[in-house]
Amino acid sequence: MTPMQRRNFLLGSLGVLPAAKGLLRDNANQDDPGVVYVAAGEDRFQTHREVLGGLQIDFKVSTRDTNNGLFIIEHTDHAKSGPPKHIHHEQDEWFYVLQGDYHLEIGDKKYVLAPGDSVFAPRKVPHVWAHVGEGQGKLIIGFQPAGMMESFLTELAKLKGVPSTDSMRTLFAEHGMTIVGPPMKVG
Repeated sequence: MTPMQRRNFLLGSLGVLPAAKGLLRDNANQDDPGVVYVAAGEDRFQTHREVLGGLQIDFKVSTRDTNNGLFIIEHTDHAKSGPPKHIHHEQDEWFYVLQGDYHLEIGDKKYVLAPGDSVFAPRKVPHVWAHVGEGQGKLIIGFQPAGMMESFLTELAKLKGVPSTDSMRTLFAEHGMTIVGPPMKVG
């Protein structure tokens, strides 16, 4: 992704926030109904979601905050792991490492990321990532447009443990994604 494409993505993402003014129903500042404050370690809806048997997902910016223009999560890994290789058909995805070490593959390119690093994965490009460091890892992940990602993670959290491959393929497909390979090997 070129610097101009990154700039346009970020500016486009930020541009949806003013459009969300007045859409908030809860957790909003009464002086400015377009403001949403989520404290460190908290979730937008005070619901910590556990997915895939040990990953914690906290919603930071909801689809309702941005009229479905942007969705941002904090993704916490408590072990070395990651999702299966997949494609988002309608969303761009941006990763920012807060803590830990991550490996990502986007298309045929490989990245090694440490705290402070970020990478942008355009829609329709296969990608996979994994937390590969010791201890806890933490990412901020943004989806633009938000699409069905909030619904996907909400449904994924309802499945306890690590779902079967068939369950995962179905859930991904129902939310506009396709699994195209296994999770990244970590060791």
